[in-house]
Amino acid sequence: MFIHTDDITAYIPQRAPIVMISGILEVKDNITRTGLQIAPDNLFVEEGVFKSPGLLENMAQTAAARVGYVAQQEKTPVPIGFIGAVKDFEVFAFPPAGSFIETTTEIVSQVFNATMVAAKVQLNGKVMAQCELKIFINP
Repeated sequence: MFIHTDDITAYIPQRAPIVMISGILEVKDNITRTGLQIAPDNLFVEEGVFKSPGLLENMAQTAAARVGYVAQQEKTPVPIGFIGAVKDFEVFAFPPAGSFIETTTEIVSQVFNATMVAAKVQLNGKVMAQCELKIFINP
């Protein structure tokens, strides 16, 4: 499965220039994978690399894409969510502009409208960044 950039805004609330995923690669069980082709003129590219705010936004949008994808499959409106907490955010390396990163989120727990996800960004199989996100969904 690959849902392209042209269609991705049907799954996430963000709009250009803040869209930080190029498409959905997979939604299976508690796992979601997205991809991002990092454009040299990306809002979060500085000195030729994709910086921390972009990495974090990319992880959050991956979690949002799952919610949007499930809503689309169920033919219900895509709900809006927000980040309630970021835990253990680590950046190991900044991916260069022009590269294609893959981001994975895994649902760790879900209680009512609060979901905890573990997220990681990879470039060619190497972890660039990771964190846990607590996300609240407006019902």
